[in-house]
Amino acid sequence: EEKPVEKKPERKPENQPQSKAEKEVEVKKEEPQAKPAVTREKLPINKEAAEKDAKEFLEKMFAAMDSEVCIKTSFDKDDNLNIELSGKDMGVLIGKRGQTLDSIQYLTSLVVNKGNAGYVRVKVDTENYRARRKETLENLAKNIAFKVKRTKKPVFLEPMNPYERRIIHATVATVEGATSSSIGEEPNRRVVISSTNPV
Repeated sequence: EEKPVEKKPERKPENQPQSKAEKEVEVKKEEPQAKPAVTREKLPINKEAAEKDAKEFLEKMFAAMDSEVCIKTSFDKDDNLNIELSGKDMGVLIGKRGQTLDSIQYLTSLVVNKGNAGYVRVKVDTENYRARRKETLENLAKNIAFKVKRTKKPVFLEPMNPYERRIIHATVATVEGATSSSIGEEPNRRVVISSTNPV
């Protein structure tokens, strides 16, 4: 009977170092969470190579299209690569609701970021289309938001890309009594603007 009594006090001290070990594990788990952010900031961006790759890719593409397009590249303060296209018939490069311009931007981004250590965000624009489109979407969102407040009936917008949907959501958020949400799957995902006080 004395033996089991001796074993019990031996087990209790074993539980104490386990709780300390658990604390150490928790501390270790917190450490790697902070590391990724630091690593991303240190990744270098070869700006000269990025601009060169972008220009060469676009020049070949426009040559294949038999289009004379002037290409200007520059980096802004946030290290975004801005590409401005100019020339005749830029409407062809913009496409319906900017879909062609978005495709050119996407392909250019793939080319620029291939082999580049740091991620480069690419923005392709022509004839100030991006700013004009943003203004159009903001006006559309405000008008529909106020309409929805009056009618209490939801309005479904045409499919839009994530960037344009964000503009709609941000604008509707400024109108009291209206709210917005996205439904559907890409590329047919769209915004629904509705009243916060439906009938």
